[in-house]
Amino acid sequence: MATLKVTDLHVAVEDEETKKQQEILKGVNLVINTGETHAIMGPNGTGKSTLSETIMGNPNYHVTQGDITLDGESLLDKKVDERARAGLFLAMQYPVEIKGITNLEFMRTAVNATCDKPLPIRKFLKKLDENLKVLNMSDEMTERYLNEGFSGGEKKRNEILQLMMIQPKFAILDEIDSGLDIDALQVVAKGVNHMASPDFGTLMITHYQRLLNYIHPDQVHVMMDGRIVKTGDASLAEKLEAEGYAGLKDELGLDVNLVDDDVSVGGGK
Repeated sequence: MATLKVTDLHVAVEDEETKKQQEILKGVNLVINTGETHAIMGPNGTGKSTLSETIMGNPNYHVTQGDITLDGESLLDKKVDERARAGLFLAMQYPVEIKGITNLEFMRTAVNATCDKPLPIRKFLKKLDENLKVLNMSDEMTERYLNEGFSGGEKKRNEILQLMMIQPKFAILDEIDSGLDIDALQVVAKGVNHMASPDFGTLMITHYQRLLNYIHPDQVHVMMDGRIVKTGDASLAEKLEAEGYAGLKDELGLDVNLVDDDVSVGGGK
């Protein structure tokens, strides 16, 4: 069993206008073990994506206090590629387009970078073909340049295909459901569920309870104002769907300004 642990994490980013550091995360604590699925929910501007980017090592996010460890070893001094080799994977909310590099080339390079020795091409292609079938993706997708001209749904499927090929210890899925219709959402969820094993852990970041109808979390965490303010089982997401974040804020007696105040989970941005 592997463990990803976030301890008293404070993170700041530079405000583009004032050039001053603005604190986004204000003491996040989280423990995820392989074999577990966790979901983080919360209104806009509460630090969900900041948490994912910081765990993965984006240099634009500055850790001012706290630690992130993988199996007891701090990740703070490790670069993005080192964290990836250690077993972390981030499915981005907005996957970037890279011209001149095909999906096939990108994935083979990524897979080999995480192996002790290069995976023989026949084994790689067999594994790729199996995963394409799970995601209902055509072979043509592998020859296209990385995300170039892809629809939103194709980009999200492509992120999950990369996840299934690389097989990390932990996947951080940053709003993989954003912009997906119900059919695409079901396919993406099928790919994530296909990865489920005692050696794989998932951290999903989402606004919507509907994703959790297809990928069932062991724990649901709610973030507000840069902190996790409540943790529960899947029923917590259902409660949020019914009452909204403003209702939970009032229940907990929190004096925070929410971007999505008075907006239900299903209608949040």
